[in-house]
Amino acid sequence: MTQHNDDIRLRHMLDYSRKAVAMIEGRAREDLDRDEMLCLALTRLVEVVGEAATRVSRPGQERHAQIPWVQIVGLRNRLVHGYDAVDLDILWDIVQQDLPPLIADLQDIVGEA
Repeated sequence: MTQHNDDIRLRHMLDYSRKAVAMIEGRAREDLDRDEMLCLALTRLVEVVGEAATRVSRPGQERHAQIPWVQIVGLRNRLVHGYDAVDLDILWDIVQQDLPPLIADLQDIVGEA
C-alpha cells in the first residue's frame, strides 16, 4: 500500500472519530438507551474507524506507533462480529474518553495540529 493510501485511511479515521465525538456533545450516557439511532450511528462510526485502521499498511502502523492499532482493530472486530452484544457503557466510554486523544494524535499525523 502506498503512503497516499495510508494518508487517506488516517484521514478517514480522523473524520469518523470526530463525527462520533460530535454526536455525543451535549448528551448523556442514558441517551444511548433511549435513542436507537444514536446507538446505531455511534456503533457504525467506531466500526469505520476500525475498518480504516485495518487498511493502514504495516509500515504505516509502525511509523505511527503511538496509535493503539491492535485495540482499534480488535474493537472493530468485536462490534462487527458481536453486533448483538455491544456493551453500551464501553461504547460510550470509548467515544467519550478514547477518541479525543486519538483525534489529537491523528491531527498531528495528518498535519492539522
